[in-house]
Amino acid sequence: MIKPKVCILRTDGTNCDEELYYAFDKFGGTPEMIHVNQLRSKQRKLNNFQILALPGGFAYGDDVASGKILAVELISFLKDQLQDFINRKGLILGVCNGFQVLVRTGLLPYGNLGKMDVTLAQNTSGHFECRWVRLKTEDSRCLFINARNDFIKFAVNHGEGKFYAEPKTIQEIEDESLVVFRYTDESGQPTQNFPQNPNGSINAIAGVCDPTGRILGLMPHPEKFVDITQYPNWRREKLKEPHGAFIFKQMIEFIKNEK
Repeated sequence: MIKPKVCILRTDGTNCDEELYYAFDKFGGTPEMIHVNQLRSKQRKLNNFQILALPGGFAYGDDVASGKILAVELISFLKDQLQDFINRKGLILGVCNGFQVLVRTGLLPYGNLGKMDVTLAQNTSGHFECRWVRLKTEDSRCLFINARNDFIKFAVNHGEGKFYAEPKTIQEIEDESLVVFRYTDESGQPTQNFPQNPNGSINAIAGVCDPTGRILGLMPHPEKFVDITQYPNWRREKLKEPHGAFIFKQMIEFIKNEK
């Protein structure tokens, strides 16, 4: 069976792209590092890929706001390619800075290219937060992520990760089952308490999908935990599998099963 092709989008300031490449490659994809200028020049085209992955980092130094300049670039120069990719039912994953980009393009949470409906604001703490957090998966519209009964741990590394919107919009997001991940406390309950909720996100929202279920963004980094030894307490806790593995496995399997 042909391996799904994955575009790892790069530009000045992105990082964790190599970790994303490794994760998709490990679980059965064929990732390629593609610079945004290659898409702008049409040297490469999104329609040659089944998955678009936007990595973490600080695109263009996160000048103006996190992910803003890359978002403007995508809307201004690659809107047609993005819309065509979406129409052809490709999958999109944005992690950390990639999530910020998807929010600022308007692709999340409602797929409104060019219109922001929510934001990822500065952490309530006022600091860059770097730690491991506990998450739960929700029964959401995301087509390739199944809700789990257990809890997962991912690393967070961000200064602007507070998911924020007007109460009406938050309620719509909840009603439409667009929340995929939430921050939890040690008992597994969604929490607003710091540091379990590292940024003060409303309703402890850590990741959302769009109404089609094909676009996913989250602030924590699943690609940083696809080998057991990437977790600091891997010997003590005797984990069965790295917690980030299921996201990449399920994305790859979903694409394969759609063919």
